[in-house]
Amino acid sequence: MSAQKTHTPESQGGPARPGRPGRRTPLVIAAAAIVAAIGITAAVGLGDGETSGTGKGPVAQVSGGTDSTVAATVLDRPYDKPALVLTDTKGEKYDLRERTKGKPTLVYFGYTHCPDVCPMTMSNIAIARKQLPKADQDKLQVVFVTTDPERDTSAELAKWLPAAGDPSFTGLTGEFSAIQAGARQMGIGIDPPKKEKDGKVVSMHGAQVIAFSPTTDQGYVLYGEDTTAEQYAEDLPKLVKGENP
Repeated sequence: MSAQKTHTPESQGGPARPGRPGRRTPLVIAAAAIVAAIGITAAVGLGDGETSGTGKGPVAQVSGGTDSTVAATVLDRPYDKPALVLTDTKGEKYDLRERTKGKPTLVYFGYTHCPDVCPMTMSNIAIARKQLPKADQDKLQVVFVTTDPERDTSAELAKWLPAAGDPSFTGLTGEFSAIQAGARQMGIGIDPPKKEKDGKVVSMHGAQVIAFSPTTDQGYVLYGEDTTAEQYAEDLPKLVKGENP
């Protein structure tokens, strides 16, 4: 079963949620929602015809139950970590595979001009991270990859990330084509930033956080945009150890 949704307040049949003015949630893979609804293993992807679940395409096998309060979706067929080499906030080359090898890692694609989902996601992870023991805080890698590299330079990410999340978070920028290809390998869709009629530039992107295991270096857990700080805090101790949440 495949699913691709672009949610807007209008398509959801009501106004935007309180506290998220002008909210546009882009290209969300509704894995958790689908699994919770049908209670079986389902293949969830971007619907572009690719079927590999080993990191070479956007489809993964996900398992779930009927408990909609559970934030994590555990992937039966995890994603391989993409061979993504970009530029960090210091202007230096950052090899995602090499720099996060053997470390618990959360990867999120977003942009600094995002009005709601991106800063909320980074804030929730930052709050949860601070509840870990210091040793585990140091182990956890949080990587934010921009979907709007033209505006999100290394300097811009260096200013935004500490305010939106935590100074320990890694911000990456680079060529859009490379970022888009890396995201696709993890089942996350990204459209090129587009200027709308009112002059605003909008970057449509998948809003999932992918957790990579320190033992296998594979992305084995998916979190949706509505995951709370409390839910991250509950799961992070297990993710740091490479365990299922």
